[in-house]
Amino acid sequence: MANLSNQQNTFARPAQVRSGILPFAVTLAIITYVDRVCISQAAPYLQEELGLTARQMGLAFSAFAWAYALFEIPGGWLGDRIGPRKALTRVVILWSAFTAATGYAWNFASLIIIRFCFGMGEAGCFPNLTKAFMIWLPRHERTRAQAILWLSARWGGAFTPLLVIGVMSWFSWRNTFVLFGSIGVIWAFIFFRGFRDRASTGHVLPLPERDEPVSGAIERGEDKPSTLEAEGRAGRRKFAGPRRGEDAGPYCRLRVPWRRMLCSRTVWLLWAQYFCLTYGWFFYVTWLPTYLKETRGLDLDQNALMLSLGNALRELTTPETTRRVLVATLAGIPLFLGGLGAIVCGWVTPRLVRQTGSVARTRRRIALLGFSGAGVLLVCSFYIRDPLLAMLAMGIASFCNDLTMPGSWTTCMDVGAHYAGTLSGSMNMMGSIGAAVAPLVIGIILDSSGRNWALTFWISGIIYFLGGLCWLWLDPVTPIEAKETQSIQ
Repeated sequence: MANLSNQQNTFARPAQVRSGILPFAVTLAIITYVDRVCISQAAPYLQEELGLTARQMGLAFSAFAWAYALFEIPGGWLGDRIGPRKALTRVVILWSAFTAATGYAWNFASLIIIRFCFGMGEAGCFPNLTKAFMIWLPRHERTRAQAILWLSARWGGAFTPLLVIGVMSWFSWRNTFVLFGSIGVIWAFIFFRGFRDRASTGHVLPLPERDEPVSGAIERGEDKPSTLEAEGRAGRRKFAGPRRGEDAGPYCRLRVPWRRMLCSRTVWLLWAQYFCLTYGWFFYVTWLPTYLKETRGLDLDQNALMLSLGNALRELTTPETTRRVLVATLAGIPLFLGGLGAIVCGWVTPRLVRQTGSVARTRRRIALLGFSGAGVLLVCSFYIRDPLLAMLAMGIASFCNDLTMPGSWTTCMDVGAHYAGTLSGSMNMMGSIGAAVAPLVIGIILDSSGRNWALTFWISGIIYFLGGLCWLWLDPVTPIEAKETQSIQ
């Protein structure tokens, strides 16, 4: 009976960890975006108290994005080296400490250093969550897990403005950062105690089956593996790493074909379109609250719904707090609607592939629709006088933005084959560079043009348009290692 009890505990522990990995990931994604977005709500108070210009505030926003870009690959490597349990615990404590430290910034230089270190920590979040999914989840559950993860991240950012306003009604902006930083530390403590990289009994955790890449066949509706999948299978056999019962160290040592990647037109276009995508999107988590305060704060009573909501709030709180709540509500709309874009794309793509008979054509059409819609609607939102309708237009622009994301990441899997991790990491790094450039450029434009917000919207719209053009010449299905160039479907 004792042996039977031990065996039951042996299997129960991995089952508990596996069932808990998604709640851990979802809560961390929410914490990540809460910590990331809260500075945009506090930006007006930071500028006033620290005496910062718009250009300096843009540099503070960019400091996070530059660190995020530079340390994303090292953060993922750390997870490969020591496992996601130790890696995530360390990076979460790191960025939580610097989230709290933001509340103690005393001048421009200290703010830059703190936000750079904050970006260093957050860079290790999503690569290591993906690593944890790879360890504990079978292939058929990973796509759903990633969709839920990103939806949670976006919605965490969507509700952060209201959360920050609520907290700042009780605390100063400085203590607000301290409070949010402490939440991350609590998460890290619970995660370290509840998560394991392998079974705690000393046995190597049975890894999920190493299935071949099947994204192409699923999208085509085929039962027979395609040429792309056959090549992926060969790569899996060659670089499969440890099997069950073997040492669970690093999976493999890959010799990345950097020369071939750097000479690939597809790779450069993939990088460029993701740079354009992230450049436009990063406005929502940096300058949007400032834009709303400066240009829409006095027009909130032009919409009947906003007027009635404002009247109800004024009975409970001060006029200034009411205005801040209304502005925060509007600021959350783009992130809330944006989170639905990736879900809709994942649902629509297989159906369009069956209709068109082409994966490449379907991905191009969705990408062109997403980039064009994001650019046009973002520019139009500036000229809509009704604040609620303007933010709904901006929210649909964000929806179109996220509509293109699954195609970009699936293209990394198909084009990169067994180098998909390296290719996707490099693509996300280029996106992070776009995220670093955008707030800085916007700050410079505002300082140089007398707060000309229209110009910033037009530039973002044009960059979205350029990102869509990349997909006209981008081959989203042929692996970079293919011996013979396959014709684009």
